[in-house]
Amino acid sequence: MPIQQLSDALIDQIAAGEVVERPASVVKELVENALDAGARRIEIATAGGGKNLIRISDDGCGIPAAEIPLAVRRHCTSKLAGGLDAIGTLGFRGEALPSIGSVGRLSLKSRAAGSDEAYEICVEAGRPSELRPTALSRGTVIEVRDLFHAVPARLKFLKSDRAESSAITEIVRRIAIAFPGVRFELSGPDRTTTVFEAVPGDAPLPRIADVLTPDFADNAIPVDAMREDVRLRGFAGIPTYNRGNGQQQFFYVNGRPVRDKTLHSALRGAYADVLARDRHPVAVLFLELDPALVDVNVHPAKADVRFRDPGLVRGLIVGSLRQAFNEAGLRSATTNSSGLMARFRGAAPAEPAPVTPAPRRFDGFAPGGFAAPRQAAYAAEASPYRPLDMGAGATTLDRGPDAGSPAQAPVAIAAPDTESAEDAANGSDHPLGAAKAQFHRNFIVSETEDGIVIVDQHAAHERLVYEALKTALHGRPLASQLLLIPEIVDLPEDDVDRLAEQAETFARLGLGIERFGPGAVAVRETPAILGSVDCQRLMRDLADELAEAGTADAVRGRIDHVAATIACHGSVRSGRLMKPEEMNALLRDMEATPGSGQCNHGRPTFIELKLADIEKMFGRR
Repeated sequence: MPIQQLSDALIDQIAAGEVVERPASVVKELVENALDAGARRIEIATAGGGKNLIRISDDGCGIPAAEIPLAVRRHCTSKLAGGLDAIGTLGFRGEALPSIGSVGRLSLKSRAAGSDEAYEICVEAGRPSELRPTALSRGTVIEVRDLFHAVPARLKFLKSDRAESSAITEIVRRIAIAFPGVRFELSGPDRTTTVFEAVPGDAPLPRIADVLTPDFADNAIPVDAMREDVRLRGFAGIPTYNRGNGQQQFFYVNGRPVRDKTLHSALRGAYADVLARDRHPVAVLFLELDPALVDVNVHPAKADVRFRDPGLVRGLIVGSLRQAFNEAGLRSATTNSSGLMARFRGAAPAEPAPVTPAPRRFDGFAPGGFAAPRQAAYAAEASPYRPLDMGAGATTLDRGPDAGSPAQAPVAIAAPDTESAEDAANGSDHPLGAAKAQFHRNFIVSETEDGIVIVDQHAAHERLVYEALKTALHGRPLASQLLLIPEIVDLPEDDVDRLAEQAETFARLGLGIERFGPGAVAVRETPAILGSVDCQRLMRDLADELAEAGTADAVRGRIDHVAATIACHGSVRSGRLMKPEEMNALLRDMEATPGSGQCNHGRPTFIELKLADIEKMFGRR
């Protein structure tokens, strides 16, 4: 077949395949145009999952009559005055309206601010009609009917009306979070009306709680950090407040909702050792940076971005979130206590009212890494539960028949002095209160000023030992074992280049590698703590991670996994009867240890019950 010039209609339909993937894509593009026009009220109406009807009404600045015909022509836009390096709007490609008009029946009505008349234009199969006067009070109304009637093959790949409606709802939810000062109304015959009222002062947390759940406000930690003119704001759920999937993770770059693997990888890294592998954090994070430092012109859907320095962005997210967790101190998810109270009452837990946490500030980065948290750092050598050595005057606990395992370090408990014991007796100065009892030889009950706390002694001590091990392991270069014969691993040249660039980092972790020709690396040393290592698999895993995330966390992750295993086997076991002094020493160490609100596997180490809730259960309030 000879080379031919495609018709304009076919060109439009091919281009529309990238921009208009499904009805939710149409809603996204049109809502973004409304926001760029300064709208404060946006109404979205759909029918048939958006296949039969999509109507977007806004109160924005409108389009002048002379520019309406240009608005429905390809590559016509008013948003690129500063070029691709200074994109300050959500839309900029000038493709949305003509693409939608090429695969559906589009009608655009608009009345420009200050104009006495409104005008309408229609587009069908890519052909615009004549401009004609119409009735409209203000703003713009865009109506799309019979989506994909011009390309019926695309209709076969759409999902059910319910599934398409859910996708539209998800798009509106993600956009609504970024613009709390705008009122969104989503309605239609195939859905109940959803309204997100405008929030006074554009405060983000009430809108986030409205879009997610009120529980998020009670279980979120504010994040506000800056590094090299890149600012990170938002809220991150505490580790014990998590979900079974990643649907409640929201990322925004300069106000644009994005789905970027660098950001998702950074979020996983921040929660790496405080969350179970099959659980996912809940977070809403906003990145603000110079538009020249990020490329949003990666895909016509504008959901992917590329950062000029992805390592800086990842480091900012991981470091600021970890510091925020440390500064937040001991917090247990309110859903844990409400669920327990519901089991007592035999009813569903009531949803708590949203509470706005006090803002915190991330102070930057130390020369050797992230800045230390403001609270006193957990010192392994001062802990009454030292896993690596025995202090003077310490008493070793008998942990039962498995205490002789080589991996299990003896557990030391230092007897508190008289003043400390008196302080612990009332617990008034301690968040976890004073230990009052131990039941089933596994749970500690302590009394606080305004309630009680139930602590899982094994899970809590497991976390303390793990943090002490990490401090001991990562506080200095790790010991390595020299291989008698270096192992040669064949890899693609690009992977070899990435590994060679990270050789110095690997050396600090006890892994000695060097380039062995253009397509191989020689492994000469492996971390001693890992024991026997499958070098072939390790190198391939490291190469894959460097290619995907640009970091060398796989070795550190394996070392931390070994430390977690040692901590699990070297902790106070379930069934161990503890003395009051030992229980209070455990509580005090939990208060001084970052991340002690959950064990190494992501389970909560304690649950707090407020006195007011207990009194309600007994009908005293």
